[in-house]
Amino acid sequence: MTTQELEKLVENFRSLPPSADLSLAEIRANLGYLERALPVPDDARIEVVDAGGVAAELVRAPGAAGQADGNAALLYLHGGGYAFCGPGTHRLLAYNLSAATGMACLLPDYRLAPKHPYPAALEDAIAAYEWLCGQGHPAARIAIAGDSAGGGLTVATALRLQQLGQPLPGALACLSPWTDMTMSGASINGKAGADPMVQRASLERCAQWYLGDNGDRADPLVSPLHGDLSGLPPMLIQVGSEEVLLDDAANLAARAREAGVTVDYACWEQMFHVWHLYAPMLSEGRDAIAAIGDFLKQHVA
Repeated sequence: MTTQELEKLVENFRSLPPSADLSLAEIRANLGYLERALPVPDDARIEVVDAGGVAAELVRAPGAAGQADGNAALLYLHGGGYAFCGPGTHRLLAYNLSAATGMACLLPDYRLAPKHPYPAALEDAIAAYEWLCGQGHPAARIAIAGDSAGGGLTVATALRLQQLGQPLPGALACLSPWTDMTMSGASINGKAGADPMVQRASLERCAQWYLGDNGDRADPLVSPLHGDLSGLPPMLIQVGSEEVLLDDAANLAARAREAGVTVDYACWEQMFHVWHLYAPMLSEGRDAIAAIGDFLKQHVA
């Protein structure tokens, strides 16, 4: 049954002008509402850090482990099409994940396109991961998670670490991930009428900002759906049934399983893109975050 809270949120999303009709500056300004509407609780511990040259915030809920040697930690890569958002928009989600996992959550303010195109975001994600390792967190006790573009970046980061011969994290979690810039999934068009938040036109523009005219959209470090996923750590994938990115998530789960990766895939009925952000007013958001916490604690805590 559709909840009143869900109906209200979807109605609000549908009332907004299409992002493809707005300038980069207008979209960034509009997304500032997330920080205002979704403040972190007063008991949040937030420390601004330099994570290997990348500006970042270390977010802890009460009881979350600190920086002592050997503790588990979470690296969270925010979404926003590689061009939008940052710690401000995702601070509450980082706090909620810290509470669900008992881990400190590192939230990098990675460089954004179009000013900083590929591979800037990937380089910053690698630097932040290496910083966590340097702080005394064993790689096997680090989880990497992210939503939307950050979900694709989560898998791309693991693939790049693998290429570099570096120790891999203990687990990955992908929330409504954008994994295929070639836009090959049927849901990109098939779910256009159902998705209240994301449309192909906005994805195409973000891909252009990130890669420019000559970038390879099938590069596995851009579209990890097209990569060799064998050897990657256990992976949780969550997606909403109403998303144009439904197939990006479902196909990633299928290909990861084919490659021998342990996969926990869940399609949440009636949910929209990254519903986790709205956990304060949406029980499904709280339940999804709890499931992420259970998965990550099982594999890295």
